[in-house]
Amino acid sequence: MPNPVPAAAIGLPSARLHEIHDCLALALDATESPDGYPQPLREARSYMRAALRQTERLMGDRA
Repeated sequence: MPNPVPAAAIGLPSARLHEIHDCLALALDATESPDGYPQPLREARSYMRAALRQTERLMGDRA
């Protein structure tokens, strides 16, 4: 079976990575609560933080 992603494929443009980073950061800010979090929201925020860290690694800097 051929590889669907050619070796010379271009990655995401930097502007797209910065946009994803900003959206994740805004989502975390929007769900911030001084009163604590129910379990589903804690889990969702954990996934967002992990995605934010991965995006920062892809960008090669700490935005």
